Amino acid sequence: MKSTSKKIVSIILALSMIFACASSMGASAAASAGEFFTDVGVFVLDKLLTVIVGGLNAIVPDSNEIMDIDDYTDEYFFKGTEEFLDEPAEEAKWQLGYSKASIVPEDWQTKNYYLGGFMSMQNGMANKVEEVVDGVDVRVIAVDDGSGRGIAVFANIDSIGMSNYDIKNIRKALVELLPDQKFSTITVTATHVHSGIDTQGLWTNLFPKLGGNMLKAFLHVGEMTPGVDTEYLDFITKQASGAMKAAIENMTEGTMTYAVKELSEEYFNNKNRPSSDSLIQEMARFVFTPDVIDNDHRKTMIVNYSAHPDITGLAVDEVDNGRQLSGDYVYSMGQTIEAAEYNFMFFNGAIAGIYTGRHPASDGVPNERRWMEASRIGRELGQIALNLTNSEEVIRANADWDTINKEMEIGGEHYTLWFEGWEAATEKELDPILNVRIDEAKIKVTNPLIKLVGKLGLVNYNVYKEGLSYYIFVEIGYMEIGDVKVVMMPGEIVQDLIEGGSSLTAEGSYSGKDFGIPCIDELFGEDTLCFGLANDAIGYVVPDNDYAMALIAGHYQEMISLGKYAASTIMKGFVEIAEDLK
Repeated sequence: MKSTSKKIVSIILALSMIFACASSMGASAAASAGEFFTDVGVFVLDKLLTVIVGGLNAIVPDSNEIMDIDDYTDEYFFKGTEEFLDEPAEEAKWQLGYSKASIVPEDWQTKNYYLGGFMSMQNGMANKVEEVVDGVDVRVIAVDDGSGRGIAVFANIDSIGMSNYDIKNIRKALVELLPDQKFSTITVTATHVHSGIDTQGLWTNLFPKLGGNMLKAFLHVGEMTPGVDTEYLDFITKQASGAMKAAIENMTEGTMTYAVKELSEEYFNNKNRPSSDSLIQEMARFVFTPDVIDNDHRKTMIVNYSAHPDITGLAVDEVDNGRQLSGDYVYSMGQTIEAAEYNFMFFNGAIAGIYTGRHPASDGVPNERRWMEASRIGRELGQIALNLTNSEEVIRANADWDTINKEMEIGGEHYTLWFEGWEAATEKELDPILNVRIDEAKIKVTNPLIKLVGKLGLVNYNVYKEGLSYYIFVEIGYMEIGDVKVVMMPGEIVQDLIEGGSSLTAEGSYSGKDFGIPCIDELFGEDTLCFGLANDAIGYVVPDNDYAMALIAGHYQEMISLGKYAASTIMKGFVEIAEDLK
């Protein structure tokens, strides 16, 4: 039996390699020699990984957590507002409440907690928390447009990402705290910080758990050891739901304004796949101003900016060893904005391979510790958000020149003033209209690596089986805040799916085929914002036509993705929303 299995695998492998070469030759006839061999290599690696890991999947039995597709229920799923309004309700006003809670566990010095986002060989592939640099939080806004269609609650959690399973637990906890409250949506997003405690199960001492669970699966003994710390998730649920309740109780009337400005490319370290040529450089800002500002109610600034908070979490030496708990640039950005007497709310965008930009050089200003780079870029981004609509003259008049002069002296010719040549963005007041539509999408899981960790119970996802295929239900959303349009998308989105780009075309993609589905800007307009990692963390979302399970030519993102149908399934859902809204 073993011999037969080996022969079958060998035949499949050989056929895959022959097919890989033939397919690549056909698709690359007009390409250069270098592109040709790259395409061949990508295709061969794709087939090798798929067959080898797929073969392992075939012999690993399903865990008890995998459910039949017929057992799916949409409990604690909120569809949004019952109808979309074109005009504000009569005498309507914006209402907004804010709250924030820490998610740093009190017992971090006595219990093992692992950071999510990086795996480090020097740390044995498990980054145990050794130092708390600043803080990780859950930030919440509760918003109502006065139309009576229900309150919209948004939470942003300093974590690598939250699964829809865990988000529904947070929703359940809030509903139990406020059973009579009507909600249009309870949306939970993540900053995707790479120096927060792991909330997905892929970084918490993964390999010993993987081996142990595989043994249990084959022997049919004992319960699977979860990858994620379930006690910590319970703590997040308590803190998040409590902050949501507090935000609702803090709601007050006021006005909402909006401004957006394109920033320099310097603020983005673009490590996108070579085929993806879009770059979202805008920082968008909403400001809620209460009618009465007092000790309990102050302005709230809501910022949308697209870049990984990945600075502090990377292990670089014995001191900065990737074991520092930190909110990265988002934390210091918030501290800067809060010091100016605002509440701070953050939404990351379509981040794919986009990282924070100026920290590697730090403008020539040396930093003793790596977290200081995150702090410095965060403070500057905070100043940018605060001054988005100010003139250069106003910024210069209020700048901290003592600090600037010291940094200029140290940085020398490398130092730049972020506000030099600054042009103010225009701010507009938004009518009290909050239209929300949330739909579900059923994504087929084709990534054999994700299938494996799912079978072994390491990640907190509700996985459903239909025939021989596995599926995950995700949520996609569209929102109108006044006349500002926003899509809410799960995972780390390749930016071409938002703005359009080369990877969606036959000429620019790996497969030599068109993606064939309009991008977000084509569906809803070029000014549409994206809130990423919204209501689920499903890894990278890569266009189907540019998807290949390989570690070369920029295809590493596929390793952490649901599979080759994630993008088309999600985008078809947005096509349906756009058509319905017309």
